[in-house]
Amino acid sequence: MIEVRRVTRVVKGGRRFSFSALVVAGDRRGRVGVGLGKAGDISEAIEKGLRQAKKRMVTVPLTKTSSVPHQVSAKFGSSRVIIRPAPNHGVVAGGAVRVILNLAGVRAVSGKIISPSKNKINNAKATIAALAELRARRD
Repeated sequence: MIEVRRVTRVVKGGRRFSFSALVVAGDRRGRVGVGLGKAGDISEAIEKGLRQAKKRMVTVPLTKTSSVPHQVSAKFGSSRVIIRPAPNHGVVAGGAVRVILNLAGVRAVSGKIISPSKNKINNAKATIAALAELRARRD
């Protein structure tokens, strides 16, 4: 789980609260997905987000050293993410990018968020878009 937010809408009788949960699902072997669930209860929002994440999984081609085969970048909203292989350095990334890369099973990579905003939803979706652009190296 990356983020849980309490969101509010104003109605005639006052404020109505609901919850928004950004959830990541991965098998640590090259498959990862991100989902956003919204509901009146936190647990329902998390369940919805998890269902959506499992439905929208992408496959990440990994090298023998559990890294990515080449540098890739993607943009979603105002968020831009760059992911590049970094042998013998571990996962050097922050925020949503780090969580997604760990759950994808990537162990030697450098990730950079180039964004004027710190919107975790856009950063997560940009990371998934970047991972979806990866192609396995031909032997």
